[in-house]
Amino acid sequence: MDDLATANNIYRPEIGAVKEAAKRISKVSVLTPLAVSFTYSRKFNADISLKREDLQQVRSYKIRGAFNKISSLPKEQLDKGVICASAGNHAQGVAFACNQMQTKGVIYMPVTTPRQKVEQTQMFGGDWVKVVLKGDTFDDSYKEAVIYGRENSLVFIHPFDDEKVIEGQATIALEILEQANGPIDYVFAPLGGGGLLAGLSSVFKQLSPQTKVIGVEPEGAASMTSSLQEGKVVELESIERFVDGAAVQKVGYKNFELCRENLHRMVTVPEGKICQTILDLYNQDAIVAEPAGAMALSALDFFAEEIAGKNVVCILSGGNNDITRTAEIKERALLYSGLKHYFIVRFPQRAGALKEFVATVLGPDDDITHFEYSKKHHRENGPAVVGIELNNPADFEPLVQRMKDHNFYGQYLNNNPDLFQFLV
Repeated sequence: MDDLATANNIYRPEIGAVKEAAKRISKVSVLTPLAVSFTYSRKFNADISLKREDLQQVRSYKIRGAFNKISSLPKEQLDKGVICASAGNHAQGVAFACNQMQTKGVIYMPVTTPRQKVEQTQMFGGDWVKVVLKGDTFDDSYKEAVIYGRENSLVFIHPFDDEKVIEGQATIALEILEQANGPIDYVFAPLGGGGLLAGLSSVFKQLSPQTKVIGVEPEGAASMTSSLQEGKVVELESIERFVDGAAVQKVGYKNFELCRENLHRMVTVPEGKICQTILDLYNQDAIVAEPAGAMALSALDFFAEEIAGKNVVCILSGGNNDITRTAEIKERALLYSGLKHYFIVRFPQRAGALKEFVATVLGPDDDITHFEYSKKHHRENGPAVVGIELNNPADFEPLVQRMKDHNFYGQYLNNNPDLFQFLV
């Protein structure tokens, strides 16, 4: 792909092209509901609806762009086959499209991709696709896939920086406008590489210019926010990979230009807050959302006063969550909410020290959830790594003070990334 050429040709999707995409994908894409969320409407005193893209056949909106791109290729290119790189959802969309179009596909995915997404990709593609696990991030896989595709004359299906892909994702906007019961004041949508928001914001700019489109990305992978601040596409040196569906070091050039033109605002959301939203959606509404899928809803707290009394749409973009990640999701949510804390506690090396700690330091609602200790006979104090879960964030300062008063306090680990990474 020639990035410079892409950057120098600003592309703007036309409504006619998006409508053509909607016809093209109608055979595989589900008309997902725009469902009122009573939970969030009540919480924010607004009319909040969820565009349930987690209910697509591949459990994310990515089927739209992938199928629109692949089904628009001429037969001679389809006969050669296609290739893509993806952290999971685009891979499933491409796999499904390859199976439907009966064209061979090679799909590169990061080694860190949740197993559930890898297995689903293979299942949707069947004998028509080959999955290759390469690299630690999407960007690593992307570079490997581009090289392999060039060497084997395969058409590369970009997950976001492609006109047909953008037009496919933009069909969501057409559906929302048809389904809405009146003017829409705000649309919140997640952003990884920018394909969804590039298409979405372009359609709203043309058909509903009063609607404010808000882009949401994870705090640990704020590639679009950084690019908009710099006025050009920038590549982040490192990213937090937890929100795998949006963990992208560099956004697309086409996507950047369209977002710069059409977005009302970009906002970043802490990964821990996203985790709490995932848990809330499951516990309160029985909705299974993946981290990227929960991002749009996670941003509402930052706009609480602004959206009160407004008509708001949030894109719930995907539900491909691996159940084996539940423990980590809960842990991150507790850490974000100030309910989980890790310490190095210095225990006197004598009998009854732990009993004294429990009796005099812990509060009545505090709970030890992690404990690592090794007694060393020739030292006065022995360090232990202790994880404590609180019932109320306000209990933290008194807990620390009691540790210090009774000479147990060693070090607080939540703010020490070099040590904390070994615990979470």
